[in-house]
Amino acid sequence: MGRNQSLAWNCIHATCDSQNLNEQVLYERAKLLLGCYRSVCWATTGTCTPVDEENYCYRDHRLDTALGYLKSFCPKAEKTRFEVKIRSLFETRWMIELVDNAMLQVKEFPDNGDQYFEIVAKCYLNRFKYNETDLLDILHIERSRFYDRKKEAIMVFGIALWGSEIPKLQTFLSQLDETDNLPLLAV
Repeated sequence: MGRNQSLAWNCIHATCDSQNLNEQVLYERAKLLLGCYRSVCWATTGTCTPVDEENYCYRDHRLDTALGYLKSFCPKAEKTRFEVKIRSLFETRWMIELVDNAMLQVKEFPDNGDQYFEIVAKCYLNRFKYNETDLLDILHIERSRFYDRKKEAIMVFGIALWGSEIPKLQTFLSQLDETDNLPLLAV
């Protein structure tokens, strides 16, 4: 099997096809989001205050707006503009929760899921930014294999986020809206 014909790539292609996800756009979105995740999260974690998540996070219509933006943004847009928009639309905990849930799915991916999880975590999510040599040593992987696996890992993360987590949260929010519009029954 050639470099681009791995079992993981076959699964990635099939999943993207079945969910009508454009692979190139998905990869660019995932890479851009992961690339700014560290700075968005760590820059704002000191300013976040605990809030009642049930009443604020899920019922705040700004989350609907943020999810809509995240679902449809153009990855070719300027990175700085994207970071500013994400910072203004998302409370950090929403972003962290979405990424954490997607990462759990990455870890469960049938082919190399644990390795993909480690690659994404070490390259994009950890507070400490590793250089290439350190990453190769930590992951016990050759340079050429690393870049193949990194691209696969970004794709699997993208599928988990845009193919699963965002649609799940949008469905949950729409169900909440439907129940909020129902009249209360007299007891």
